[in-house]
Amino acid sequence: MAGQSRKWMILVATIWIQAFTGTNFDFSAYSSDLKSVLKISQVQLNYLAVASDLGKVFGWSSGLALMYFPLWTVLFAAASMGFVGYGVQWLVITNFISLPYIMVFLCCLLAGLSICWFNTVCFVLCISNFPANRALALSLTVSFNGVSAALYTLAYNAINPTSPELYLLLNALIPLVVSFTAIIPILRQPPFEPLPPDGVRRDSLMFLLLNILAALNGVYLLLFESNSSDITSARLLFGGAIILLVLPLCIPGLVIARNWYHLTIHTSFRLEGSGFILVHPDELELHKGMVAHEANRESYQLLNDDVVQNLVIKTTAPEEGDTDESCCKKLITRGQLEILGTEHSLSQLLRRADFWFYYIAYFCGGTIGLVYSNNLGQIAQSLGQSSKTTTLVTLYSSFSFFGRLLSATPDYIRAKVYFARTGWLAIALLPTPIALFLLASSGAASALQAGTALIGLSSGFIFAAAVSITSELFGPNSVGVNHNILITNIPIGSLIYGFLAALVYDSHGSTVIKSMKDSVVCMGRGCYYLTFVWWGCLSVLGLASSLVLFIRTRRAYQRFEQARINSNIDS
Repeated sequence: MAGQSRKWMILVATIWIQAFTGTNFDFSAYSSDLKSVLKISQVQLNYLAVASDLGKVFGWSSGLALMYFPLWTVLFAAASMGFVGYGVQWLVITNFISLPYIMVFLCCLLAGLSICWFNTVCFVLCISNFPANRALALSLTVSFNGVSAALYTLAYNAINPTSPELYLLLNALIPLVVSFTAIIPILRQPPFEPLPPDGVRRDSLMFLLLNILAALNGVYLLLFESNSSDITSARLLFGGAIILLVLPLCIPGLVIARNWYHLTIHTSFRLEGSGFILVHPDELELHKGMVAHEANRESYQLLNDDVVQNLVIKTTAPEEGDTDESCCKKLITRGQLEILGTEHSLSQLLRRADFWFYYIAYFCGGTIGLVYSNNLGQIAQSLGQSSKTTTLVTLYSSFSFFGRLLSATPDYIRAKVYFARTGWLAIALLPTPIALFLLASSGAASALQAGTALIGLSSGFIFAAAVSITSELFGPNSVGVNHNILITNIPIGSLIYGFLAALVYDSHGSTVIKSMKDSVVCMGRGCYYLTFVWWGCLSVLGLASSLVLFIRTRRAYQRFEQARINSNIDS
């Protein structure tokens, strides 16, 4: 029973790690100062943002490291990379040292790689300790990664709100401190203990409680960050945010109290009447053979081969006589996915049309949101809203956090309303084109805030839901490789979208002014008008691609849900 409380301690530790390691989201808060100190163009600044995203290309190295080193060494390796990457940038921006541009680029790359290593550690911990509720554990912890920028903004306001370079120092130090704090529960990781069906349901209720606390955390940061007008109030608000992060520690206490009550009073609670089903008891059998570190090698299994085999419904081959099929029908039916959870090798993945529709939807949706956040500092500056940059960063971060939390919605309402996860993806993409066309049509501060919130909400949902979608469509055992192939769109999109935005920004010679340090600054709506229009058109393409993906995969999701219902009836 002690192991049950220790696994919740590990979950809290992963929440802390994720909450303070989303350091790439505050780039826009200090990017203008970095650009001024290095005396670089907007295009060169964009390359630094791309360098941070390029870390995802080398994210596979963390999984390789886990094959040869214990988990805690990978954790501290990630903290060390972040300490060096951000620490050196802080020395440069404060003029302690002077480095060539290529060295700063490599520091950004190292800092971005550290984030991937932190994420891998958290994924392994969640999968190892919550095999039956892994989707909920992952969505909850990943959600806190989106709130990092808001927490760092509170810390910045509480220490010295007139020094943007402070962000880099905090990015270097805080993840290292949090790693030391989290090491104790990680070292005391309990052995794997399969849960009975009622234990799975009780854990689901715990996750519901944790999601409520997470939502309160997001609302707190959203409502009160703008009230940190002086250092005293900022320190009080930052202390309140830390208290909200500590509150999940009550969960292990609840587990111990529940176990004591069960053993002492000899009363067990029946939860069959709960309003939602997160994991069916039969699905628990998928995970009984799993041990802690085997979870990392076997990746994020959501569907077991036995269950997939139960879903097989033999279908007749399409008749070759239908030569007058319309192009639209061919688009929907050709090579259509029949069964969820079918394993795809790399060659099979690249030949499947569903993957490329998914790739385009991500590339023209979530990736645009990430590039928007990287350019948020320059966008605010061009519209005369430089003083509101930290507020906008917090707004994006908070709504990205809510979007990530909402990605767990399909699991909570599964018993009453079942909707394909690819359909939720299409719905999540809808706010992005609306926001971008709003930004193109108006340069008002209210439009900037509304657009930032919508883009953060949309991209946050996509980032959190992507792992589950990849696993369901292309196989749980191959998700480690396949998902890394999918997210190659992030550095590619960061390079292309950011480069085009930088070209438009630098091309407005009539609205360019030179600062005292010879850094080019563009002022006015024209700096990003064409960028917003192009991004908006591309996001419409991403939305259309996601709708096609939903239509193509809807039948497979319906079959899986019907098979699950039938297995419940039979049992």
